[in-house]
Amino acid sequence: MSTADPCSVELPHEAFVVAMSALEGVGPSRLRWLLGFGAPSVVWEKLRAGALPAERRASVAVDRALLENWRKASGQVTPAQWWQRCCQAGVGVATIGSPAYPPWLVDDIDPPVVLFHRGDPDRVSTMRVGIVGTRHATGYGRRHASTIAGELTEAGVSVVSGLALGVDAAAHRGAVGAAKGGDVASWGAPVAIVGAGLDSPCPRQNAALAADVAEHGVLLSEVPPGVRGAPWRFPVRNRVIAAACNALLVVESAANGGSMHTVREALRRDRTVLALPGPVDSAVSVGTNGLLTDGALVCNGTEDVLAALGHVRAVKRDGDDGLPQQRMDLDQSDLERRVRPRDRRARQALDELGWRPMTVDALAEAAGLGVMELAVVLVELERAGWIARHGSWVERAWRGGAGPLPEGADCVGSESNFRRRSDWHLRRVVVTLRRAVAVSGW
Repeated sequence: MSTADPCSVELPHEAFVVAMSALEGVGPSRLRWLLGFGAPSVVWEKLRAGALPAERRASVAVDRALLENWRKASGQVTPAQWWQRCCQAGVGVATIGSPAYPPWLVDDIDPPVVLFHRGDPDRVSTMRVGIVGTRHATGYGRRHASTIAGELTEAGVSVVSGLALGVDAAAHRGAVGAAKGGDVASWGAPVAIVGAGLDSPCPRQNAALAADVAEHGVLLSEVPPGVRGAPWRFPVRNRVIAAACNALLVVESAANGGSMHTVREALRRDRTVLALPGPVDSAVSVGTNGLLTDGALVCNGTEDVLAALGHVRAVKRDGDDGLPQQRMDLDQSDLERRVRPRDRRARQALDELGWRPMTVDALAEAAGLGVMELAVVLVELERAGWIARHGSWVERAWRGGAGPLPEGADCVGSESNFRRRSDWHLRRVVVTLRRAVAVSGW
């Protein structure tokens, strides 16, 4: 196989978005603001020239000092260097509107502009449950988080968490442990959403766990490789956890903190929230017990989580004790989505392509295939929905399928990419009324 660098070709627009997302203090709001000035390559040149205006809105707050810092930084590291860093780290890049962008985040009220990923996003189930909790988990919390995560994985549900210490780590270990002995075509794949670059996701104590998640599922981040985590990035990360899941389970939590912030983000999105009851004299059960008082669903085990998701059926596995196990019904399209192509050349091309755009010539050289041979393979992959092509660029496509993209979501930098299509105020009213009804017993 050729060792030619697949990134040593013309730059895709994602490279410029990566470079902008690496600037100091650039989060989702500021990145949207930057891309509002035009195509990513155009915005980058404006940054270098110091031609962008200051912005005083509370949601953005870009002053002259920050613009000057960005101007200096843009002259020190090029988009090509950031793109090369992603390639060397084996990190895929998807911008909103890209075929590789997760369909379950496209229509979120605050979708990530860019997502970095390691692992295979195509394994992620159509049903996902977030499991969050305190970093200072007790043995009770870690045990239940791990058990429930493992059983959900066996039931075909992807477990989503933040790879933090405590409850998050226990949930990931349970999910990974089940995935290691499971059927990739029918069991749920773990999903970790982190607040640092995927080349060194923090905390460092969970580095081996992060590698396991990437092997059996996927790691996701809004932070480019080489950028360290910062305190402000973790609350931003929590909204992605809430957006990624169909239901959220809180295992142990104090009255305030990251878990409660994730709950608030989940309620903003009208997600079902469950809480595991804890001892009344435990400081790390104050938050979860309070959620139950406020109307969250009680979780006494995996069956309660599956019931909250709905559409389950009982199955019996050979060699078990005869008791029925709960498993999510997976339709044929979901199963087909998780099965790799049978053709060796097709698998080879997908492996080299990864989840970053490449030119046809670069892919042919990297995969060790002739250009005409690759052309035939690409036609079949495109028909099967594995890839999308734009001119000379080839890109992996997310095969989960969630309907068409929102209107105007065909190019990064378009204002309509970030339009909130749902009536947010109506959603808040509905959630508030539901909680009031649950508390009052109407």
